[in-house]
Amino acid sequence: MALVVPSLASGLIALSRRKPNLRETWTILASFLLFGLVASLLPGVLRGDEPTVVTILTLADGLVLELRVDELGMLFALLASFLWIPTSFYAIGYMRGHGEGHQTRFFACFALCLTAVVGLAFSANLFTFFVFYEALTLATYPLVTHHGTDAARAAGRRYFAYLLTGGAALLLALAVLHHSLGDLTFVPGGIVEGRMSDMAIIGVFALFVLGFGSKAAIIPLHKWLPSAMVAPTPVSALLHAVAVVKAGVFGFARAIGYVIGPGPLSDIGIAVVLSGLAALTIVVASFIALFQDQIKRRLAYSTIAHLSYIVLGLSLLSATGWTGGLLHMVNHAALKITLFFVAGALYVHLHYDRVSQLDGVGRRMPITMGAFGLASLGLAGLPPMGGFMSKWYLVLGGADADQLVFAGVMLFSGMLTAGYLFPIVFRAFFRPLPAVDAGVPLGLRGEASPFMVVPIAVTAGLGLFLGLGDLVGVFELATTNAEDVMGVAP
Repeated sequence: MALVVPSLASGLIALSRRKPNLRETWTILASFLLFGLVASLLPGVLRGDEPTVVTILTLADGLVLELRVDELGMLFALLASFLWIPTSFYAIGYMRGHGEGHQTRFFACFALCLTAVVGLAFSANLFTFFVFYEALTLATYPLVTHHGTDAARAAGRRYFAYLLTGGAALLLALAVLHHSLGDLTFVPGGIVEGRMSDMAIIGVFALFVLGFGSKAAIIPLHKWLPSAMVAPTPVSALLHAVAVVKAGVFGFARAIGYVIGPGPLSDIGIAVVLSGLAALTIVVASFIALFQDQIKRRLAYSTIAHLSYIVLGLSLLSATGWTGGLLHMVNHAALKITLFFVAGALYVHLHYDRVSQLDGVGRRMPITMGAFGLASLGLAGLPPMGGFMSKWYLVLGGADADQLVFAGVMLFSGMLTAGYLFPIVFRAFFRPLPAVDAGVPLGLRGEASPFMVVPIAVTAGLGLFLGLGDLVGVFELATTNAEDVMGVAP
């Protein structure tokens, strides 16, 4: 049903193209219903009930479209389905406020993307994962190229070039594993130990790095993401701060924890290569972000850096690092979607898209920029935001793995994050208002549409909520999964 709801909504949205209010009603109803369906599965997962396996289609031996719910998939599905709710309201305010065209196509493709994300989250094996992973790439292409301009088409070509190349690498890895193992079902701790040679494991791991590293935007596979910021801000917010890019890091979690396994990776010693790439990406992307004046590009490079926080945590092969990576997957999503929402509100309401334009804007839009300030605290890893807890575990993970260099990278990157986000907050609240700025009179006050401001407040509140305690089972899901995969409690 969690797959059926967004798929059906996409069709109903397309049929309602001449009735905008009905079209958007389908979007909102589907987002609430999807989250309700996903959340209804949470109690059973937390209790440790034996998961039900649903077989959709059998193509051949070992190639089965099959769904199953575990702690890792539940974490990802809860994240994406909940954030679709505020994004649906925000998208209505943004698309109407900015007078965007092709809104029916936009909302229909958005729903299809959620179908792919839920299928990916609940995949029981690598073949099913691959099918939905590629479906997500195809469903997001119309959103990246939504405006139809030369820049949008160029961004779409680059998007396809990187992500379909990664998909081809993943398909090759799937073929090698199917030939060697037959069964591709995900198992905590991996399925290859004692069944493949070290060289074969290294080859498959390299293909996984290319296949998942493209969506996770690891340097040098990152260039598609800043280009994709040409898309409407709701696309940047949910799909490029949550769904698409998180599909890449979620893929690394499946590959490391459920296919190859921490044991073989530790024995061969190749996980440190991925750790090194992730650490390089964190530092380089953070430095690039410092010098970006365009708000969405600064946030894009910030996303590149923070995705690699997660990849680094997973590749440390320690229970605390794994826990930190999963927690940061959730916290980063709540915090970064807030920042993108704010960027869109500034653009629609004041036509500002650059950091240098934001002097005094916090006095005009205090709720919006206050949310930006909260999210900035969280991404820099400061309490009481949820980002503090995930970074704490990431640093502990580096220490537990005897990789103090990587722990140092985590600490240093927190200062870099503050360096590219805090100046925006300072400008907004502590710089004087200009007499006239981009045609906006000095005395103008007020926030953007409630359709935009309320979702901003909700996601910022979620970032704070996640730092106040394990009130919805997120921490329990992460720690239980770490124990299942690593064999020890964090």
